[in-house]
Amino acid sequence: MLVGYARTSSLGQVAGLEAQERELLAAGCEKVFREQVSSVARRDQLEAALDYVREGDSLVVSKLDRLARSVGDLLSIVALLEAKKVSLRVLSMSGSQPLDTGTATGRLMLAVIGAIGQAERETMLERQREGIAKAQQEGKYKGRAPTVRRRALEIIRLKEAGVMPTEIAVRLGIGRASVYRVLATRVDGERVAA
Repeated sequence: MLVGYARTSSLGQVAGLEAQERELLAAGCEKVFREQVSSVARRDQLEAALDYVREGDSLVVSKLDRLARSVGDLLSIVALLEAKKVSLRVLSMSGSQPLDTGTATGRLMLAVIGAIGQAERETMLERQREGIAKAQQEGKYKGRAPTVRRRALEIIRLKEAGVMPTEIAVRLGIGRASVYRVLATRVDGERVAA
């Protein structure tokens, strides 16, 4: 079964949504999930489509940017589809070139897209590490100070004053589990660093 998914980012793009729906129906989709929501927001209809498809089905979209917000997002969606033995069809990659992960060529194209995305991510992380190292050498970067460790003495004082852990967490704006962790360290007899 061919299952379509159409999405536009805003309510004002009705014509774009209708055009996608026409393309999907023309491609043979028997059911089309559609929504008007930003790709960074929760996409309920995409989740419904991913839940709906079954082994042997194909999820069909008009263009890749209608499905995924990034290469990582795309690969995550494709992994979910592959686990369900469902292929992905993109009607137009560039110009009129389709992509179908149900074919060897389609899987190769997706692997190339994924490899490029992974290389970009690794390069970005490498540059980030280099920047942090340089900033540390110049004394401009010390990393994030551990919030709870800084407030351990305050947590212990409040507890000794009879304040309950949940209230301590609320007063200090930290997680309740962090309060319990500090108190457990104190109970174990270790000295808590300020």
